[in-house]
Amino acid sequence: MARQRRLALRDGRGGARRRWVRRLRRGVSDAAIAHLEAGGGGGVLARAVAPTGQVLDASAVRSTLERGLAGGGFDGARVLVLIPDHTRTLPLPQLFRELVDLLAGARELTFMVALGTHPPLDEERLQRLVGISAEERAGRYRHVRIVNHGWFEDGTLVSLGTLPHTRIQAIAGERWHPTLGGDVDVLINRAVPEADRVVILGPTFPHEVVGFSGGFKYYFPGVSGADMINVTHWLGALSGVRGTIGIADTPVRAMIHAAAELVSTPTTLIALTVEGGGLGAIAVGDPVAAWAEAAERSNERHVTHLPRPMERVLACAPPMYDELWTAGKAMYKLEPALAEGGELIIYAPHLDTVSRVHGEWIERIGYHTLPYFLEQWERFAQVPLGVLAHSTHVRGDGRWLDGREVPRARVTLASRLGPDACAQLNLGYLDPATVDVESWAGREDEGVMLVRKAGERLYRAPSAPVASRRS
Repeated sequence: MARQRRLALRDGRGGARRRWVRRLRRGVSDAAIAHLEAGGGGGVLARAVAPTGQVLDASAVRSTLERGLAGGGFDGARVLVLIPDHTRTLPLPQLFRELVDLLAGARELTFMVALGTHPPLDEERLQRLVGISAEERAGRYRHVRIVNHGWFEDGTLVSLGTLPHTRIQAIAGERWHPTLGGDVDVLINRAVPEADRVVILGPTFPHEVVGFSGGFKYYFPGVSGADMINVTHWLGALSGVRGTIGIADTPVRAMIHAAAELVSTPTTLIALTVEGGGLGAIAVGDPVAAWAEAAERSNERHVTHLPRPMERVLACAPPMYDELWTAGKAMYKLEPALAEGGELIIYAPHLDTVSRVHGEWIERIGYHTLPYFLEQWERFAQVPLGVLAHSTHVRGDGRWLDGREVPRARVTLASRLGPDACAQLNLGYLDPATVDVESWAGREDEGVMLVRKAGERLYRAPSAPVASRRS
């Protein structure tokens, strides 16, 4: 499909740039498109790219950040920096120190963890996230605020306006469904409109809800309210993981960009391409332009194409995924590589929690395919859409046949959650103590695969076309 073509953004390609803008701004106002086509927002102000498989050294990182932020109006300003939590791979401690130095002229400097609905971090974990000690927190960095986004806290959110249901329907296109509801109140953490400047700092990976992560996703859902979180995730569920992940131009991305038009605070994106534990590339500048470069590089560096679908996959969820809410990323990144009737095992011997925030809902409804919920909507209409979306993403595609769901593949959990808990969740159970990880290695020719760190790299294999997920 045209939407799956690689992005074609390069300096000096005016025609390619306009076509690229039209694709990524689908559903966004004509005025915003014209502004970006004319160079609004400054494009990409600074970039650095290491050869594939290599990382940028510290001096390249520093100089790129310095060039990208120069002249950005940060001196004397109230500056808000949005950062990811511990469930994303990036050298955040290095970047935190660099940004504090480069933004030393700011009147106020706040780093906010764009949690979405992830659990908040206590002070010790906040310090660990940015790589500083308690002594440094009380000394060198005492002037820097480090806080969580609290979507559930009274007084945290303010309304920027409304996305009318007619516009959401136009953005969703063929994916629209009445369960998306009506108008959406675009709520955001009040720190955003109260700041003079915002810097978004984050990596871009293939993503199950939006196509590629990063960019304005740090606003919506990163520091937004429940309405935007629920509707964007449910729209992603209606599209399905296989119809979304690794695609730049998706309905959810268009909806996020439409909501971002309501943000008036000048925003700079530091878009990161992660290579191992370091940085393979950095693009600094306009949030759409810098994100698009990062999405293109992620497509080149974070996607593995397999010659055949896999019958069984052992996906090792790293310790940074400390609840099933995030460990489910192992399924998201590997569903496009699974054969019909195949099995994915989420191997997470450290994991003992479904979700600290949403666990009661998930334990009540379990993990099911999209048709299971749509065909019985009266039973599930009161469940938050974001929870339903998570359920369908983990369970994967399926059909509704003769009054029962028929999942496309099996999902098995090898964790500290026992067989009864897995049965309640509608997942298979495997005792992690019985898993010989190394026995799975090097067997791709048999249709068996080991993924040692699952959750960020996307795996694809030739498979049947993605059919409607609603029946």
